[in-house]
Amino acid sequence: MTYSGAVRVGGPADVHELTDLMISKVAVGQMNNNAYLLRCRATGEQLLIDAAAEAGTLLGLIGDDGIASVVTTHQHGDHWQALAEVVAATGARTYAGRYDAEGIPVPTDVLVEDNDTIRVGRVTLTARHLTGHTPGSIALVYDDPHGAPHLFTGDCLFPGGPGRTTHPDEFDSLMGGLETKLFGALPDESWVYPGHGNDTTLGTERPHLTEWRARGW
Repeated sequence: MTYSGAVRVGGPADVHELTDLMISKVAVGQMNNNAYLLRCRATGEQLLIDAAAEAGTLLGLIGDDGIASVVTTHQHGDHWQALAEVVAATGARTYAGRYDAEGIPVPTDVLVEDNDTIRVGRVTLTARHLTGHTPGSIALVYDDPHGAPHLFTGDCLFPGGPGRTTHPDEFDSLMGGLETKLFGALPDESWVYPGHGNDTTLGTERPHLTEWRARGW
C-alpha cells in the first residue's frame, strides 16, 4: 500500500512502512491534530507522538501491545488532551521539552534537551529544540539508515511555512532554528510529519525560506 499522509478525523490511520520502523498517522479532535504511533519492527516496542485527543481512538491504534512512551511535542492544549488517559491505560513513560513541561498538566518523566535521544526498541530518535512557537517545542528526527530522514515537527513546520508565532523575536528564533537544525542539517528528501494536516518534505519547502523570512510568518 502507498502511504500518502492524508488522514481525516474519524477515518483510518495511514501507515508508512519503513525497513526498521512502522509509522501510523491518525487525525483526532476538533483541531484536526495528527498523532503518530511508531513501532520498532525488530522488537515490537511502540512510542506515541502527541496524545492529542480522542483517547479511545489512540488506544485502539496502540492495541494490546501497549506503548513504552509518549512524546509531547509542545505545551499547547490541543496536543495533550488525551495524554492523562493514555498514560493511565498504558503506564507509558512521558517525554517533553524541558521548557514546555510546566505547561503540560501530566507529569513529564523525562525532560528533553536539544540533541537528546529517545529510543523505541532499536530505533533512535534525536530531539531538536525549536524556540518560537513555544519556548520548549521539540522536533524529532529519525535518521533512517536505509533511506531519507523522517522528521516529526509538531507545530514548528508545516507545508507552506513555520508554525504560528506572536512576536517578531519569536518568529526570528523559530526560523533560525528551522534553518540551522533542520534545513541546514538534513537533505531535501527528508520527510516531514507535522502536527496538523498533510505531510511534506524539506525539499518541497526549502525554496520558500526567503519568502517566509520576508513575510514574517
